[in-house]
Amino acid sequence: MNLRVLRTELLRSAALWAGAIVLTSALLFLYAIDGNWWRGGVRWNTQWTSLALWTRGLLAYLWPVAAGLGALYGLRDHRSRMPELLASMPRPAWQRASVPAVAMALGLTVGFGALLVTGGVQVALAPTSYTHYGWLPISAVAMLALVAAAVFGMGVARTLPSPLTPPIVAVLFLVATVMLMQEADSALPTARLGSHLLSQFSPAVAEPRQALLTLTSAVHLGQTIWLLGLLATGFALLAATRRRGRLTALLPAATGAALALVLLPADPKDSYRVDQAAAARVCEGQVCVTELSRDRLHTLAPLATRALGVLSAALGDDAPKHVWEETTPRAIGDLRRLTPSTVLVNFEDPNMGATKGDALLRRLVGEGMAPNCQAVSSREWSGDMALTTQSVLASWALGSFKPIEGDVYDRKSYLATTERAWKKFAALSAQQQQKRAVEVRRAALDCEFTLADHLAGGPR
Repeated sequence: MNLRVLRTELLRSAALWAGAIVLTSALLFLYAIDGNWWRGGVRWNTQWTSLALWTRGLLAYLWPVAAGLGALYGLRDHRSRMPELLASMPRPAWQRASVPAVAMALGLTVGFGALLVTGGVQVALAPTSYTHYGWLPISAVAMLALVAAAVFGMGVARTLPSPLTPPIVAVLFLVATVMLMQEADSALPTARLGSHLLSQFSPAVAEPRQALLTLTSAVHLGQTIWLLGLLATGFALLAATRRRGRLTALLPAATGAALALVLLPADPKDSYRVDQAAAARVCEGQVCVTELSRDRLHTLAPLATRALGVLSAALGDDAPKHVWEETTPRAIGDLRRLTPSTVLVNFEDPNMGATKGDALLRRLVGEGMAPNCQAVSSREWSGDMALTTQSVLASWALGSFKPIEGDVYDRKSYLATTERAWKKFAALSAQQQQKRAVEVRRAALDCEFTLADHLAGGPR
């Protein structure tokens, strides 16, 4: 390919403008909307994997945009009334098609790459200690998806040269993306096996919810083959001059889709895996966090050690012996896996991740006294009663009453309920309080929900 011709194509065509549209629209979406990408431990600008997954999720609308822009670009020769002139030239059709296709690919790659650089600079400046390259395949597939959609749109527009082609292509891609994404849930999808398999034909991934989770190699490989087939079909349509060539051009996409169906995981749980290097334990005494959260250890360890001492004095031999960051993957709504010997810390819980000082100490003691098997995250809420129970028992163990701060539905009602439960519990004898605390803890470990109002009278 003549580089001078390519340079002219880039400067005088809409290829670079397509990349600018992708970059601008993505940044406007991220910065103009206060979404989950700004909350918790999966913020898009604090971890490399989160950056890749959140920007990949933007393909829910960037993929249709790229297809529409490609179709608009593909109408250029038709609008200029040049197809017959170009067809009469001795130069092969595939060579003529390669210049605009490569120009569009470069424009979109530069635009999406600039988005990654914008987030990557912020990640590099963030207090994260875990740097890796496992996020690169996630973003590489995203770039391939944008290029494949654009080239496919160009090929369709060359085959069906109508002013209606670009909007129709964009709408069809949008409808297909929405329908496919409806089959997926966040983090660990819980869709039916067959529908989950089809959902992976959309390059847009579900909203990340656990910072330790990343996509498996099978997803990368299957989606890459499918998108390469779509890209090849688009280029073949762009270069085809006869009806037979246009029909033959559909084979790469069909072949890619068939191979993808074989390679993509059929079970939703096989699409995501825990990054073992990120989940490696980093410990200080009996307090352990993951490598991903190493920077939190120096503030967590002293308070967690103190909390273990308080729990030991309150519960005796039944007290937990460790404080560990939670690493077990689960679907939204699934119960946490609790163990009697360990207090689990979940930094995805907004009430835990942003808590410090005495508030964090009470939170850890409360979680040790009455562990909550219902997870709390940016997309999960366990109700106020669990927090009320933890507040009462943490106040008893620490020797002073103070409700645990948390994200509750009705703060006034929560405070009133907690104070009422505390007064009933405090009215018991010391022996009854000890017995009731042990009973509540054992029930909580078995995920038997006990209303805070029953702390004074036992389960009913």
